[in-house]
Amino acid sequence: MKKILGLMVFLLALNGCDDGDLIQEDIDFESITTTQSCSDNNLIYKLKDQEAFILDIPSTTFTDEDSDVITTELSIDGSTNRVIYRFYNGTVATDNICETIPPISPTVIDQWTATSGTIQIVKSAAKTVDETTNSSRITAYNHAIVLKNVTFSKSKGGTQVYDTFTFGTYQTTATTLPFLFDETKNLNQCTSSNDLYKFTTAEAMIFTIDPTLLVNEVTTTGAPRTALIGTTTNKLTYRLFDDLLTSAYFCNATTPTTPTLNQEWLANAGTADASGTKLTGIVEVTTTTSGPNTFKHTIVLKKATLTRGNYNFSLGDSYTYGVLFTTN
Repeated sequence: MKKILGLMVFLLALNGCDDGDLIQEDIDFESITTTQSCSDNNLIYKLKDQEAFILDIPSTTFTDEDSDVITTELSIDGSTNRVIYRFYNGTVATDNICETIPPISPTVIDQWTATSGTIQIVKSAAKTVDETTNSSRITAYNHAIVLKNVTFSKSKGGTQVYDTFTFGTYQTTATTLPFLFDETKNLNQCTSSNDLYKFTTAEAMIFTIDPTLLVNEVTTTGAPRTALIGTTTNKLTYRLFDDLLTSAYFCNATTPTTPTLNQEWLANAGTADASGTKLTGIVEVTTTTSGPNTFKHTIVLKKATLTRGNYNFSLGDSYTYGVLFTTN
């Protein structure tokens, strides 16, 4: 009799369970690597079969151009910083998350809402490398999102606590540096300083060169004059502007405030080993003649890296800064 009663209880319990009564005991999105976002709101989300993991974070959190901020921490407050886990009675899609009026099906049958905790976001640069020149450019930013000491309140009762929960990495597109300089174009030189410069309509590269590198004497083949990039002498600066750039910007005692400066990158100081062999940030100047009393100085930068805040990119193994003509 006891066996029969036990079997009947089991069958009744089994018959009473359907998709709408499933109880989730844990959140598991480790196998989902794709993090998506809605185009018209602040939602970032991951989807898996009948589950959705949603973060509602202000879009200003992911400002790529703030080069000094690596780690951001947001307190979960249920208002501007929300974390929600949902379970549906069918396969969930983007329309269920991003549409103002979501589809009728599937419907949410369980929801966990974070009531406390911290959202930690660590930003890093994603670079594209030219395998031929070994130069690199920042093309995107990765935002690694981790939930710390988070407590979820379940719609069907109870709570779930995680000390550390990895949401995943959200990627945003970086502002692409134009870098449209013509490496064969002649350089300009300021008469009042040691500044050389070249520019396009929105960017400039300024090099405060050591004048001893520009001696009007032909260099021996294969033996250019060399030096290391520095922070004052042989200082290399790359600037990106929001407005039209003209020659009037350069060679002024005081740097003009217009056009508006968007970004400034400085070349890292060059390095050498104990024997004095130059390793990185190398300046090479090759001088040849170009007609009577005219000299052509070709300036090449080797293994130069430019840095802004916590980010950098490389000019590659060899980058021709440009050509300068001088006369006796």
